[in-house]
Amino acid sequence: MKRHLKRLVPSVLQGSVGEAYLAVRRMPDLPGVYLHPWRRESIARLAALRGDRKGQRAFIVGNGPSLRNTDLSLLRHDFTFGLNRIYLMFPSLGFETSCLVSVNDLVIEQCVREMQALSTPQFFSWRSRRFVAPGSRGPDLPTFLYTTYESPTFAPDACGRLWEGATVTYVALQLAFHMGFQQVILIGVDHHFATQGQANKTVVSDGEDPNHFSPAYFGKGFRWQLPDLETSEVGYCMARDAFRQAGREVIDATVGGKLTVFPKADYNSLFK
Repeated sequence: MKRHLKRLVPSVLQGSVGEAYLAVRRMPDLPGVYLHPWRRESIARLAALRGDRKGQRAFIVGNGPSLRNTDLSLLRHDFTFGLNRIYLMFPSLGFETSCLVSVNDLVIEQCVREMQALSTPQFFSWRSRRFVAPGSRGPDLPTFLYTTYESPTFAPDACGRLWEGATVTYVALQLAFHMGFQQVILIGVDHHFATQGQANKTVVSDGEDPNHFSPAYFGKGFRWQLPDLETSEVGYCMARDAFRQAGREVIDATVGGKLTVFPKADYNSLFK
């Protein structure tokens, strides 16, 4: 019956009805999203960051194995968005990324104590609030982002809803746009996983991690979701177009990366 109805209803209308349904489904969350004290503080922080880095450049540092072949010491004086467990590299790096972005529930649930022990500012998904200590307040709190899995869009204003695009990298791109960066450079975004399987399926690591810069990244016993590279590419195309329309750019300087959406650049040449 559903397949028959889909054939009778124009695709444009199907999309409109679907979006309306999703909007209604999100309504119960909205009071907390905009009125909860933690979110109100987060919105104020985000508003203060809007356009704050206009004309500057930033690096989004992924977590791929290519980081082992990338001289990260060159980043010491640049603004850097670190993602998920990039902090495992901080001791050998000698400095922390300018901020840390994490929106995956499994990652935050298992790593929140380690993340909150860092001095670097953090951006978490609003869903993750349940993993943050209830008594946390003020500077101890991350900045909470209202992120969702559905309704693909590129949000120029991070105070509202952000589509996750199946990768924290896409959320970081929207944050970078919100903050006004003129040029955003991707590194460590290998866009390739040795571990194969159904997209978004939750698995448990049974040994060393071959997909990230450290074998301990998603080490034995860590629960994580298999990548959805196809959906990520949809988001990356939207980000590329949004930056271009604003007269800005995203370039990919990942060493040996498989992503083909963004113009490529030689990493070392960016520091000459």
